[in-house]
Amino acid sequence: MRIVADSGRCIGAGQCVLTAPDLFDQDEDGLVVLLTGSVATEADAELARSAEHLCPAAALRVTSGTDDAEGQPGA
Repeated sequence: MRIVADSGRCIGAGQCVLTAPDLFDQDEDGLVVLLTGSVATEADAELARSAEHLCPAAALRVTSGTDDAEGQPGA
């Protein structure tokens, strides 16, 4: 499972960091920074999905490991 963050969409609300501080951080401008691009445990996957749903800018996407950066299934 992969996490994709679009810092261009991020508005710096910080919900991702509050939800999953081991997976997300914010840079000096307050924009999302991934601490890891993939999640290995179901607990982390659940936190990543929660952060995805809470993000007010829809800047996060949790995809299967075979999806590309656009979230489309890989060939």
